[in-house]
Amino acid sequence: MKTIEGRQWANRDDLIAATGYGLTTIVDLWRDREANGHPQPRLVGRVMYWDLEEWSRWFEQHRQQAPASPAMIDRSGDPDELLPPAAQARVLGVDPSRITQYGKKPPAGWPEPAYVEQLTTRTREYRTRRQLWEFADNNPAFGTAGGRPPSGTTKSSDPRIRKAALALKAAPHAGAGQVAAALAEKYGGSVHTWKRIITAARKTEG
Repeated sequence: MKTIEGRQWANRDDLIAATGYGLTTIVDLWRDREANGHPQPRLVGRVMYWDLEEWSRWFEQHRQQAPASPAMIDRSGDPDELLPPAAQARVLGVDPSRITQYGKKPPAGWPEPAYVEQLTTRTREYRTRRQLWEFADNNPAFGTAGGRPPSGTTKSSDPRIRKAALALKAAPHAGAGQVAAALAEKYGGSVHTWKRIITAARKTEG
């Protein structure tokens, strides 16, 4: 972290520490800057720094408005098995840093641990697959996208897939990247996320 003209400026390592997200997420946000309005950096040497207050304000708005990524929910295994954080991340199809972040600032509906292990310098929280599946099914950040959907629902119930299918029909000769960029601009979210939704739309809509 650097202080420039009385303001704090953060590089990528600082942003990772501030948000709890992994490097891949931070890099993807910058890569999709034309679609998501990511703030511009200030170069110090060859390193990019962002005004931390400006970036944090943008990130919170982006996080609230962006459509959920189609996480691949793993619905296999014993529903009542106790899982450590890394295994919880695998079930939900997210980066392990997301589980760490939830421990500090849990989203709505995040289940209380079924068991807490006291380690030398910290605690480790365990949750069951059943708890995680219920959270994913009830939380809009995960919904039923990816994996095997709950009984009575299908991937096509995701309204974004229908939007992507309509956009593809409206521009039959456009590439997936072009359509994804247009959808990201219109509805919010990253181009990368919309590319995956387009792939799902092509499979679903046939």
